[in-house]
Amino acid sequence: MLKIERSANGQVVFALSGRMDQENIAQLEALISSEAKGPPIALDLKDVTLVGADAINFLVRCESDGIRLESCPAYVREWMTRQRR
Repeated sequence: MLKIERSANGQVVFALSGRMDQENIAQLEALISSEAKGPPIALDLKDVTLVGADAINFLVRCESDGIRLESCPAYVREWMTRQRR
């Protein structure tokens, strides 16, 4: 289960907590799409406990699209780096 909290203060931040899976990714994509014409978007990953390969691919795409990743756990960052190779 993934909890998503939205906040805005010059940018839109989606704070994520829990497990990221394919179903949650679809929901996040829809939320991000709905904010497309607004302020910059960031994902706060501080409380993410588990990610899979689908989530890593999604996060790589997010960064490529200009979405900032905040408080990204080291293991997630390392996996993303390997995925880009």
